[in-house]
Amino acid sequence: MSFDVAADAYDRFMGGWSRLLSPSFADLGSVRPGQRVVDVGSGPGALTAELVSRLGAGAVAAVDPSEPFVVAARERHPGVDVRLAIAEALPFPDDDFDAALAQLVVHFMPDPVAGLREMTRVTRARGVVAACVWDYAGGRGPLGPLWEAARTLDPDAVDESGLAGARQGHLVELFEAAGLREIEEATLSASRDFSGFDAWWEPFTQGVGPAGAYVGRLPPDRQVRLRERCRSMLPEGPFTLTAMAWATRGLV
Repeated sequence: MSFDVAADAYDRFMGGWSRLLSPSFADLGSVRPGQRVVDVGSGPGALTAELVSRLGAGAVAAVDPSEPFVVAARERHPGVDVRLAIAEALPFPDDDFDAALAQLVVHFMPDPVAGLREMTRVTRARGVVAACVWDYAGGRGPLGPLWEAARTLDPDAVDESGLAGARQGHLVELFEAAGLREIEEATLSASRDFSGFDAWWEPFTQGVGPAGAYVGRLPPDRQVRLRERCRSMLPEGPFTLTAMAWATRGLV
């Protein structure tokens, strides 16, 4: 799935969550100075920024299928090799990286196993391949309140719980299918502060991702009903939400 939306709209929606998750995810990928690492499905560059801070721009590459995100990532991270590409066809030679990381993107890959195999191909022997996906199936992702409210009003609402990697153990299955070894599963968490309900709700109206597309398709009266249902579930004033992600790493 390509996110053909403005980078700042993504930043307000999921980018804030991505930035908070990036340090712990980079730790899971054993990212350290002296390595060369690729950020697969980089978006505007939340994880890319963390990699640059650890390795320097010249040691980081990034790919994304969304042209607006590639443009934003290039502007934000001069010196990083940012390319327009899909995970299933990475534009790099074999054994080019010490690690390949995919943060919050496997569930949007048209063919997750093919994407992970490509990440494996471009990573040297004994290098790390790592991925993470929000725990949508367990209701612990950052969009949990929105989808819970949507289902109370629309039992046929299709959320993100059935996407690849969104349930416990599924990333492990995908890693096994891709031929990775010494696979380990972990959970990562991120806590994000909101100044109030409106600050939480507004990004859903920008059409970003499946949740934004769902909200955008609703007739105005149903969108209002959904908004007010969400309002009843969340504090009006400042509050903090914590989200959990399934994460998996394996060796080439």
